[in-house]
Amino acid sequence: MKILCVSDENAPTLENSANLRRRYSDIDLIISCGDMSVAYLDFIVTVLGKPLMYVRGNHDERYTETPPGGVNLHENFVNFKGVSIIGLEGCLKYNNGKIQYTQTEMHTKVISLAPRLRFRRWRKGHGVDILVTHTPPRGIHDIEDDFPHRGFDALIKFMDWYRPRYLIHGHVHTWDRRKQTDTQYKETRILNIMPYTVLEVDALENS
Repeated sequence: MKILCVSDENAPTLENSANLRRRYSDIDLIISCGDMSVAYLDFIVTVLGKPLMYVRGNHDERYTETPPGGVNLHENFVNFKGVSIIGLEGCLKYNNGKIQYTQTEMHTKVISLAPRLRFRRWRKGHGVDILVTHTPPRGIHDIEDDFPHRGFDALIKFMDWYRPRYLIHGHVHTWDRRKQTDTQYKETRILNIMPYTVLEVDALENS
């Protein structure tokens, strides 16, 4: 399965309908890791005619009134063509924004997923195939000296406990091409997909 993943910045190559159809007509799914305008997402969905799944970034408060036309993955387990997906939205709390969480709040959310994911992990080896987040895990692709862009400790616990095959995120800009954007942590491949990436994922048997 081919997934077009987008996050944080509009990519000019994805704003051209002819280019979209020519290069990405074979994708199966679009995933947004947050901080994306509804108009941009709806344009990509309309041109490609593929379903959208997303998590909200810290700047996506407008989704409350006008959400994009897709599935909100936040704490929502979805199976799409044999690939299981779940999401956790937002970033580390740094002001009074509605889509921000303390380390403790995110840890509580990760614990709350145990009834759905721990048995799957025991039975299949992975509690979920893809974890979609806006913010990276603490110490991996984050920016330690920039509090709003510091990662969540709880996402390390998520990987330890539920062993996702992939964790995809945005939030941390990649203008400096020397920055690492692809990291292996135990059984999980972590990708900073900003501003866009095509991810190919094979469905596991009986997933």
